[in-house]
Amino acid sequence: MVLEAPIVAADVVQWLYSDASRLKDTLEIISEMALRLRAGNVPVDRATTGIWVVHPNVRAEASVWASDGTKELRLYTAENSSEKIYAESPIKRVHDTLKSVRIEIGKAPEKADEFPITVDLREEGYTDYLAMPMPFSDGSVKVVSFATKAPSGFTGAHVSVFESLVRPLALVCELKTLRRTAETVLETYVGPRAGPKVLDGTTRRGEGEWIKAIVSFADIRGFTRLSNTVPADKIVEFLNKYFGAMTAAVEAHGGEVLKFIGDEVMAIFPYETDEEARNAAVQALLAARETLERIEEINYCNRCQVTPDLSVGIALHAGDVFYGNVGSETRLDFTVVGPVVNLAARIAELAKDLERQLLVSDALAEIMGCRSGLFGHYLVKGFDEPVAVYSPDLSEGSKLGYCPDNTARRALEAN
Repeated sequence: MVLEAPIVAADVVQWLYSDASRLKDTLEIISEMALRLRAGNVPVDRATTGIWVVHPNVRAEASVWASDGTKELRLYTAENSSEKIYAESPIKRVHDTLKSVRIEIGKAPEKADEFPITVDLREEGYTDYLAMPMPFSDGSVKVVSFATKAPSGFTGAHVSVFESLVRPLALVCELKTLRRTAETVLETYVGPRAGPKVLDGTTRRGEGEWIKAIVSFADIRGFTRLSNTVPADKIVEFLNKYFGAMTAAVEAHGGEVLKFIGDEVMAIFPYETDEEARNAAVQALLAARETLERIEEINYCNRCQVTPDLSVGIALHAGDVFYGNVGSETRLDFTVVGPVVNLAARIAELAKDLERQLLVSDALAEIMGCRSGLFGHYLVKGFDEPVAVYSPDLSEGSKLGYCPDNTARRALEAN
């Protein structure tokens, strides 16, 4: 191995500087690198990276590869359990000292007791573990680790190979992490549909496209009075619960939340064909029902005397909307605009005025193939003619306000 080590190192380093950057992410890179090391007789049975990330909910991620077939991306949030795992890990020791941490489990099994991870590795048959600092260009330090089940552990030549890989590995991991961070931030703040377009540079101010979609508007009742009387920190907590319930329900049924406007949530369920339109309508109705169920559960568990129970009104409308990039030269936003969006917003206001949990438009009733559940015709601001609205029953076991023989309604009930 002494003679082979420089050759193996050179081969893997060359790959890291060239083809590695074409792989999808850090997990793919660490997995391929481990396989190349094994092909060069470096007995790697486990390889991981630990990288802090910019994400609203995730603090760090670990790419884990093992020779037993394990290949996964582990995400660590800001929860206390994640903090405890980090505090008791070799990764923290590397961060604190900026030096490698090696536990030669096979030669001194008792040393594995220093960290929970090495205790686990000892029980799984590993004989050696090495965690190394992996410096990024911004001055931060990430961590890469290697472990083996080879009876004699890693030799000095093996460690030399790892040391030669750290900097090129850091470079390619940093590139992938920056890309992943940009994707995450954009998807979080502008949505999964718009995020990739921004990142790829395929959209400009004023550009967009006409799409067909079910448009959903939901808002909280009595929010203005509430926000004037409740402390700001409690209002934020209140909104997070509401927005969380709505977003989870929409995304669970294939929709996309476009924006939060004060106490309102605007979402879309895009479609193209008539069949997709029916499915989108069904999913939008299911999302509305799940939202109401989630809010009911929040109200049941509410132990805070400061904030009252949540109460919402939801409106669904369908048609052609312009999905585009609007704003100023220094501040842009992705949104949908057009008469369909305007009417959906007005129906949401109507739902609040009429104290209905859900109102749907004639266009959505047309897609569902049934106009059962007509609630009335009403004049709304900005529209000359009265609009017909329907109030389907979304309670469990109900006919959902639609005709008994309607195919779409049966599909909805089946779910």
